[in-house]
Amino acid sequence: MTALPKEKYTLEEYFQLEKESNERFEYFDGEIYSMAGVNQEHDQIEWNLSGFFRNNLRGKNCRAFLANMRLKVPSLPPYRYSDGSALCGEAVYDKIGGVDVLTNPQLIIEVLSDSTEKFDRDQKFKHYKSIESFREYLLISQENYFVVHYLKHNEKFWMQTEYDKLEDVINLTTLDCDLTLAEIYEDIDLLAPTL
Repeated sequence: MTALPKEKYTLEEYFQLEKESNERFEYFDGEIYSMAGVNQEHDQIEWNLSGFFRNNLRGKNCRAFLANMRLKVPSLPPYRYSDGSALCGEAVYDKIGGVDVLTNPQLIIEVLSDSTEKFDRDQKFKHYKSIESFREYLLISQENYFVVHYLKHNEKFWMQTEYDKLEDVINLTTLDCDLTLAEIYEDIDLLAPTL
């Protein structure tokens, strides 16, 4: 995530940049951050998740979105990009700056990188919690076989479970399906996590 060089941007300038560019950008307090450019592990993880969702959500009233879907985050306007999101039921959109923005994700996924990990774990998670429908958060390491799964129990409590073996199974409660680390990391050769 890299800030563009101009000191401060208006929302109107940001929306214009979003419409005119093939890149993805996020806006925060007048600064615009480029979301482009991932390494091969990150890309493969997204590809693997796409196949998993296609196979496991077929025939269900559920839908998954990958990195290009904008999410409305009430406490961090105008919207954010996650690496993936999903929901069961009808997808609801708002138009913000002339583009469709998903308002009701239940599951949000972030693939962690050195430049975004702290923000994804802390500030972004805190702000995602302002999405009323948000119930599950999946943080996926691209450095080693390691996934953190958060499941909402109430407004004050999210249960955290960590997975570090390829045979580990994550129950995605909101989608009523199971995801293994082997499916997430298929065709990726990483090291076991170090403590």
